[in-house]
Amino acid sequence: MPLLILGLVLFLGMHSVQMLAPHFRERMVARIGLKPWKGLYSVVSIAGFVLIVIGFGMARAQAHLLYVPPAWLRHLNALFTLVAFVLIAAAYVPRNHLKAKIGHPMLAGVKLWAAGHLMAIGFERDVVLFGAFLLWAAADFAVSRRRDRKAGTVYPAGTLAGDIIAVVAGVAAWAIFAFLLHQRLIGVNPFI
Repeated sequence: MPLLILGLVLFLGMHSVQMLAPHFRERMVARIGLKPWKGLYSVVSIAGFVLIVIGFGMARAQAHLLYVPPAWLRHLNALFTLVAFVLIAAAYVPRNHLKAKIGHPMLAGVKLWAAGHLMAIGFERDVVLFGAFLLWAAADFAVSRRRDRKAGTVYPAGTLAGDIIAVVAGVAAWAIFAFLLHQRLIGVNPFI
């Protein structure tokens, strides 16, 4: 569990710089330059991600069950994850209504993904992993929305074409991950 926690601190910590210290990035870019800052950010984030993967794998060997969720929550989690994939796709597809309305659909998608997994899986390692992502995404979403309101940020209006692309891309990515990759990469069939 210590490697999992260290990985989460590194990964989510780097992804929290803008939220926790809004001008830190600008100071670092002024001090060391944009490319070195991006390099540092990437190296720390990748190291954190690798530690999360290794730490989670190690935590699986010593499974501590905290609660037993009802079986139907697995199916609800699949639905939550489907919607999360659409929201994450919407973050990258220009001019869609989800981005225009939510402003930060990726953070909303991470919240939904993490909440669904917390409801469906009751092992300690999962509570640590998904709980950390849920807390981070909820905090970052709130801070980002507040920053947008303060700055008067308005996202481009959505279009039907943007909506269709976001939904199709999100559903396709979800289907590929759920039916082909989840079992291979995570070792768990999400539908059993």
